[in-house]
Amino acid sequence: MPSALPDGEPMPEDGTLPASALQGAGARPLGFYLHVPYCATRCGYCDFNTYTATELRGSGGVLASRDNYADTLIDEVRLARKVLGDDPRPVRTVFVGGGTPTLLAAGDLVRMLGAVRDEFGLADDAEITTEANPESVDAAYLAELREGGFNRISFGMQSAKQHVLKVLDRTHTPGRPEACVAEARSAGFDHVNLDLIYGTPGESDADWRASLDAAIGAGPDHVSAYALIVEEGTQLARRIRRGEVPMTDDDVHADRYLMADEVLGGAGFSWYEVSNWATSEAGRCLHNELYWRGADWWGAGPGAHSHVGGVRWWNVKHPGAYAGALAGGRSPGAGREVLSPEDRRVERILLELRLLSGCPLSLLRPAGLAAAGRALEEGLLEAGPFGEGRAVLTLRGRLLADGVVRDLVD
Repeated sequence: MPSALPDGEPMPEDGTLPASALQGAGARPLGFYLHVPYCATRCGYCDFNTYTATELRGSGGVLASRDNYADTLIDEVRLARKVLGDDPRPVRTVFVGGGTPTLLAAGDLVRMLGAVRDEFGLADDAEITTEANPESVDAAYLAELREGGFNRISFGMQSAKQHVLKVLDRTHTPGRPEACVAEARSAGFDHVNLDLIYGTPGESDADWRASLDAAIGAGPDHVSAYALIVEEGTQLARRIRRGEVPMTDDDVHADRYLMADEVLGGAGFSWYEVSNWATSEAGRCLHNELYWRGADWWGAGPGAHSHVGGVRWWNVKHPGAYAGALAGGRSPGAGREVLSPEDRRVERILLELRLLSGCPLSLLRPAGLAAAGRALEEGLLEAGPFGEGRAVLTLRGRLLADGVVRDLVD
């Protein structure tokens, strides 16, 4: 089941933020994340805040129904307008994620986007993304999304090999994600992403290479590749514990990452974040860059997290509790924390170091600067940017990014 929410102070019933949250807001972009918590089935590796019809039956009543979910989420968008007051910023990015957003009718996703547009306005060059399961869309659905204002779509491909998809409990058939890319292009989508997962038990080097080749051949302008993480409480973790499938291997993960970078690089993709590659700067995911650069975003939906001006908060997780709060005129926020300057410094290092642009050395304290010097000597940081005052990971540094970050935040 989904992981637990963090600890924090109670959220005010009306969602009011400290006055400090909007100080200097005009200099920061604003994005919206819209969470759709429904899935047809639960993938064996997933611990996201998602629910199948069986999991919701009897526990949420009509309030948890996906038939009226769009209206409930729109209520939170309207609450956001009240909380943010006269904040004049148009929304720079909207990202609809899940779950499987495309289990809702295309018209529902368009209405949710319309609420953001009506309440806040959209920047002229706003990036509007939705995630999609390849089996939950067709050409007509994609055309309706594009006509409704979506200009970027992300398909969960994971693998091109049937036996790998079976271990992951993925429901789509090999070849369908590639067909979806063609359908999205025909519908007029400017940008298309394919998500891949590497290191699944039973996946071979040849399987991973085949998945990379299939993804590239489909013609997206963005590919995300993530190492499989076995989360406690998932079906996959239970299968590994019972000895049905082997545990994932860090050395295998490293080899697969190197293969991904080589193959994608050879096909014209460039890394811009440790797990993300794009064919051009325009193809990068601007919404995710808001997260990595500590900008402002409002997360609407059950379990969604938000951040505005150093204040982070998170919503109640269950769709029934979420809908009940909004129906009662209350914020669905479950808790929040006000980040200290030190919290924000550490988070900048944690997140910005993952980017091609790296993080400023000026963020580091003496111990962190000394660690950065050692990382440079060990070939984990690029020499050129270091001389210009920035810590930028080398390819080897990307493989060891978590360890490098731990040293630099001292």
